[in-house]
Amino acid sequence: MTDQAKMQTSTAIIVRNEAFLAEADRLKPELREKAVRPRQLVQIAADSTAVHGYRSKPVADAAELEERSFGRGESFILDFGDHRVGYLSFAIRTVGSPPDAPLKVKLTFGEMPVEVAVPFDTYDGWISSAWLQEETLFVDVMPHRVELPRRYSFRYVKVEVLATSQKYSVSFHDFACRTVTSADSGQVAPLRHADPVLEQLDRISIRTLEDCMQDVFEDGPKRDRRLWLGDLRLQALANYETFNQNDLVKRCLYLFAGVPDEKGRVSANLFIQPTVIADDTYLFDYSLFFTASLYDYFVATNDRQTLRELWPTAYRQVELALERVDETGILRDDESWWSFIDWNDQLNKQAPSQGVLLYTLKRAVQLAEAVGEPGIAAQLAETIATLTAATMRELWDSEQRFFVSGAQRQVSWAGQAWLALAEILPEADNRDLLLRLQAANPDVGMTTPYMVHHFVEALLIAGCKEEAIARMKAYWGQMAQDGADTFWELYDPQNKSFSPYGSPLINSYCHAWSCTPTYLIRRYGL
Repeated sequence: MTDQAKMQTSTAIIVRNEAFLAEADRLKPELREKAVRPRQLVQIAADSTAVHGYRSKPVADAAELEERSFGRGESFILDFGDHRVGYLSFAIRTVGSPPDAPLKVKLTFGEMPVEVAVPFDTYDGWISSAWLQEETLFVDVMPHRVELPRRYSFRYVKVEVLATSQKYSVSFHDFACRTVTSADSGQVAPLRHADPVLEQLDRISIRTLEDCMQDVFEDGPKRDRRLWLGDLRLQALANYETFNQNDLVKRCLYLFAGVPDEKGRVSANLFIQPTVIADDTYLFDYSLFFTASLYDYFVATNDRQTLRELWPTAYRQVELALERVDETGILRDDESWWSFIDWNDQLNKQAPSQGVLLYTLKRAVQLAEAVGEPGIAAQLAETIATLTAATMRELWDSEQRFFVSGAQRQVSWAGQAWLALAEILPEADNRDLLLRLQAANPDVGMTTPYMVHHFVEALLIAGCKEEAIARMKAYWGQMAQDGADTFWELYDPQNKSFSPYGSPLINSYCHAWSCTPTYLIRRYGL
């Protein structure tokens, strides 16, 4: 079964905690707005050396647009110079005779050049084409100012005149994007780094996080525009090192705790409008990340009241996860549950999920101690010892000197990274494991910045600072060289058009789980 199919889960009965939801509503942030204007008129040209085969080329300053007019079948492309999230407005006036017919105009928004180069009707992926960003407008009376009600995520805007009449053409002017974010950029201490690449990665990471900070931490402002737990955990870590808007983290934790199912499970993601709705997708690792995220929040804020209120929800995720452990002390390798871990259909997720479980259990022990539950803390510590011994007995291959996963005893990057993050080996052994992994380079690799983040942090925890910096430069640094002004949802340097959805047109090019270089650089003193 593919990852796509596994994500279709059964409907659960949701139990709403109105007190938690009210607290989340109280913490809803104000959005900050700024008017940003386009910088250039550009052409999009085919270029086999560019990501997805297209590159933008400047042709004129954006101010020259006002001097031009356009008739049926003509078009132009605006470049706003950087990634923007907000609401587009512009003015239209006629040139020639009075308008004896409406204007029909099409707008296409792109985070990347490919989105305004390749017609959307060629898209044939499994995610809804409604995520492709476009508008078709009819303007009956001109001159007129258009203010689009829908929020878009873009750098490029293609404007196509589909129909006028034979008697008139139109001129466009005064384009502006009213950008929106809840982030306060004034709170971020600038990074003055001797290494210009790390300084660049820090800047792009912060911009990525900023554009994903709306009234919740969105996973991506283009798609899916939802609150996902795996993304939240990484966004919160980056936030603690930059914006320090910790009430937004707190709001998101209360939202998840406010809509568990009848078993107490937290959903993998939430819809926020028109009211808070828990999605019917439940992921083993994401549910545990509620506990890990609460731990990170408490470490950052020492907010004991929030910890006391949310601890029962956090502990329940641990209890539910332990139900998946079989008599050998290892998570059952079957399809009765599913972890995300990474977008990779070839990846067996037993070993990395075992790592996630142990990683979370160690944080749950500290939370139990902080809320005054020494009995639970002792019980969890005993469980950690039992599962650690089982992991070494059942998953450690002494001949290969790697952890293996599933009936086929698969060796993967994700398995080694997560069991290194769980720190079940001594630091020196963890270091040897990760260095051997890089040398062996097993076929079951990493496909997302999300998974690469966990590998890099495993390197740092194991004391491999130079290797971690090299990996960041080779991955996020290469993404920046390939044109990222915010970091992307998906990036495979060996297959730059990779998409698990069927087409790179639908990929998100500003994505929350990719924002962590700023956290890694600042938290670990890189």
